[in-house]
Amino acid sequence: MEKDLRIKSQVFSDDTMRAPNRAMLRAVGLTDEDFEKPMVGIASTWSEVTPCNIHIDDLAVSAKKGARDAGATPLIFNTITVSDGISMGTQGMRYSLPSRDLIADSIETVVGAESLDGFVAIGACDKNIPGCMIAIANSDVPAVFVYGGTIAPGKHNGKDIDLVSVFEGVGKHNNGDIDDQELKNIECNACPGAGACGGMYTANTMASAVEAMGMSLPGSSSNPAESDEKAEDCSAAGEAVYKLLEEGIYPKDIMTKKAFENAMTVVMALGGSTNAILHLLGMAHAVGVDLKIDDFNRIQEKVPHLADLKPSGQYVMQDLHNAGGVQAVMKLLYEAGYLHGDCLTVTGKTIAENLAEAPSLKEDQKIIAPLDNPKRADGPLIVLKGNLAPRGAVAKVSGVKVKRHTGPARVFNTEQEATDAVRRNEINEGDVLVIRHVGPKGGPGMPEMLSVSSLLVGKGLGEKVALLTDGRFSGGTHGLVVGHIAPEAQDGGPIAFLQEGDQVTIDSENKEITADVSEAELDKRNQQWSAPPLYKKGVLGKYAHNVSCSSKGAVTDFLDAAD
Repeated sequence: MEKDLRIKSQVFSDDTMRAPNRAMLRAVGLTDEDFEKPMVGIASTWSEVTPCNIHIDDLAVSAKKGARDAGATPLIFNTITVSDGISMGTQGMRYSLPSRDLIADSIETVVGAESLDGFVAIGACDKNIPGCMIAIANSDVPAVFVYGGTIAPGKHNGKDIDLVSVFEGVGKHNNGDIDDQELKNIECNACPGAGACGGMYTANTMASAVEAMGMSLPGSSSNPAESDEKAEDCSAAGEAVYKLLEEGIYPKDIMTKKAFENAMTVVMALGGSTNAILHLLGMAHAVGVDLKIDDFNRIQEKVPHLADLKPSGQYVMQDLHNAGGVQAVMKLLYEAGYLHGDCLTVTGKTIAENLAEAPSLKEDQKIIAPLDNPKRADGPLIVLKGNLAPRGAVAKVSGVKVKRHTGPARVFNTEQEATDAVRRNEINEGDVLVIRHVGPKGGPGMPEMLSVSSLLVGKGLGEKVALLTDGRFSGGTHGLVVGHIAPEAQDGGPIAFLQEGDQVTIDSENKEITADVSEAELDKRNQQWSAPPLYKKGVLGKYAHNVSCSSKGAVTDFLDAAD
């Protein structure tokens, strides 16, 4: 006997009081037959403002067809996206992280207001993915996430290039290493079509994490944007939501502490973005999982870095797809005992059951190193602590040969001031470049520092100058960089009291970040310091007054903003 799935939807209730609700839905094309089925939303992040999302309208139609064919009544609705790559290095980058919460809130609002029984969320650019996942956690109805997919690599002079190649090209141009035409050639060939940035940057990192967590279908994170597999992902996701409704499987049943540990493990093995720490903490908060920033070091210490992926490696996500994809990497990790196989997934099966059907890595592939000869014996994302970051800071050390750096602080209160100093060749080998007052509150919005970090790399200073900030870094950043310094300067964190010339040490082996300044001197500077006024206008003003510390995931609900 088929289960009756109608009763959850208040809108489709047989109650005569719901007649006005049904009357409005008849105007959008629904019939009596549709009112006998569960109502499933398709949350689309389609937009023309970025290539990451330009194709998602077609993917939403595929998901709608899958849900309808399975027996649901599907309805597409939209939310926003912003492009990190386009806003990078501008004041617009302050809106990037707040957009995560705007996306989450808008999806939750539609799901709640329309009494949807379940939904598929389709995202691509960096903040879409954690935004969709936070909405899934807060909505607490059966749901599946689908990744819009990675962009194909660009080609220039016979080599693969991508968006980060353009940022680093600007540094080479500023250094006089390439001319105007060569920079233009890189610009015109870096992004050949639809899809999110191609390396193991934030979008691909978070998509891989969500698949490892079990909240997207196997293969979703590595299937390219412009492929038949991606359209099939979306159709299958529509069907999967209906199955989750039948079986009564909710996000909280899948997004457990062990599922987050699986996600962290895959991120470490793939050499993912530092932003993964911020977003996984935010997702865990939403679903009520007790995940702490120190948990990342616990996983980092036992999981090897295997993937030779950009920005510190050679290959891009499409290469990993061709080698077997994220499922093949998970299979390798599971068989070696690194993953919890008993975690439930949106297929209705466990991780172990899914991986039993997954392909193994191709024998001739070069993207994933063997477990007995990893790129690094432990994970490349580390949490540093010390008198500069009592609540933690985040560094990505993949490909970085320097284990310890001590140098004089060169202190700037804005990214633009720091960028101008680098362009004027005022930052020297051995310096510690500090950009503060760009945290969640102080930015506001915790902007990414890809432009200035890429300038340093382009000038050959990527491992000769350390870059510290209470802001963030793009997944495309590499080099000697430390971000997410907490507490941030706006909250009176020690980074606010650094002075020009103070000696600062970054020690990745001991996971320490310290300034050679006594506690008494820091206290003295604190007493002479006052916080600048918080931003008050519009979205950024609301964000500045509500956002938590980055060590808590920079969340905006139910936490004291001073926490």
